[in-house]
Amino acid sequence: MPAQPSHERLYVRLDEDPLHGPEAAMPAGSLRAFSVAAPLRAHVAHILLYREALPDGREVLERVLPDGAVRLVFNLGDAPSAGEGAGQPVEAIGASAAPALVRLRGRVEGLSVTLRPGAAAALLGMPAGEIAGTAVHLDQLWRGQGAELRERMAAAPDDASRVAVLCAMLGQRLAQADAALQPATPMAAIKAAQLIAQSGGRQSLRDVAAAVDVGERRLQQLFQQQVGLSPRTWGRLARLHACLRALRQPRLRTPGWAELALDGGFYDQSHLVNEFKALSGLTPTEFLGRAVSVSSNTAA
Repeated sequence: MPAQPSHERLYVRLDEDPLHGPEAAMPAGSLRAFSVAAPLRAHVAHILLYREALPDGREVLERVLPDGAVRLVFNLGDAPSAGEGAGQPVEAIGASAAPALVRLRGRVEGLSVTLRPGAAAALLGMPAGEIAGTAVHLDQLWRGQGAELRERMAAAPDDASRVAVLCAMLGQRLAQADAALQPATPMAAIKAAQLIAQSGGRQSLRDVAAAVDVGERRLQQLFQQQVGLSPRTWGRLARLHACLRALRQPRLRTPGWAELALDGGFYDQSHLVNEFKALSGLTPTEFLGRAVSVSSNTAA
């Protein structure tokens, strides 16, 4: 049977947002979020299980909007593809400010773990800056334990058991983390990332550096190393996310763009459109045209 044309849909996941993507119609229960228990909560933002069976011959092109996070992805179904080197059974995906285009087909099933800023050193064994913008087979970082963990998760009797196996491994790695990879100074980068996100990208680097008591140049070095992006890029993403949150509100389905731009910390409407396009690959109007209003596509 010849392959059907790809259907594109959006995936948007914002930190602490009850709305989970994709921003398109999909079977109920395809996504399931699991709570993260202490002590992992300080290092893991969320754990998401996804499961979907696409009709034979149908391909979905999923546009994943960037959030700047480092992720661990365990593919348990037919591995998706997102270009050369991607779509591996177990991989660590570095921080990026570019949208990812993922081709899905067949049986899509797996677990995604989103790490908090600064967590890569403890859980992966290297700072986020060393894998920024790349997808690395987890076995390269975990010396073969990534594939072993995937097999144990695949053999688990149910979803909760799979997550328990995963969290046990992450907890073990956290306990065994090399102290040399966790110096006290990176805490400045973690706090700075939180401040920038909380301000919606409005706070200047000078003010952020002063708040965490580190010089601007040193903060940029630590930030690039521990987060995987520059503070400026992290701020650009924070402004994009603030704009996305506003656009997802029903009352803003036909927003006043000039007002939205000023409220979001952009210079003007043109600046908003250019940044939105650069970071998502879509204009704000194109985003609204493809997004659907959903209360939640994710089961708790």
